[in-house]
Amino acid sequence: MDNSVLEKMVTSDGESVMELSKKKPLLVVFLRHFGCIFCREALQDLSKLQDEIQEKGGDLVFIHMANKETAEQYFKKYKLVNPKWVQDSECKYYQEFGLVKGTFNQLFGFKNWVRGVDAAIIKGNGVSWKQLGDGFQMPGVFLIDNGDIKYSFVHNSAADRPNYLDILSKVEQFKN
Repeated sequence: MDNSVLEKMVTSDGESVMELSKKKPLLVVFLRHFGCIFCREALQDLSKLQDEIQEKGGDLVFIHMANKETAEQYFKKYKLVNPKWVQDSECKYYQEFGLVKGTFNQLFGFKNWVRGVDAAIIKGNGVSWKQLGDGFQMPGVFLIDNGDIKYSFVHNSAADRPNYLDILSKVEQFKN
């Protein structure tokens, strides 16, 4: 991927992902649409981890497909404090990062149904419904430090659940 993409990705705070990555390692989280159970579960997980991510010297940037109002509504609902985000309604950044459209099995397979019950009912994220964005777009998480992608977690299934702290710890492996 060309680093100019990171320059073009301007966050809600007015800084580019490139600029932010020069200050501290970033977990750049490409979300599915906000109606997706697993998108809301990711927001729930990251809300619980946001202080620890900051303590470990990292920061979060969300990439989403919705409008500003919808995104801010969900960030507020999940108590994400001053979230940085990039709106990508056309999924061009998703494509630049190699995130593809999901197959039927990746989106609706057995694993998704089993995990969906846990995320929706047990964890209280509600059922899925179509929201603004491409319902076939797969998510991913990228660790970016000083303009370089140090690690990527590309979902094989919409139900995959990344270990965000483990991904952030990878930056230390590359500094040694």
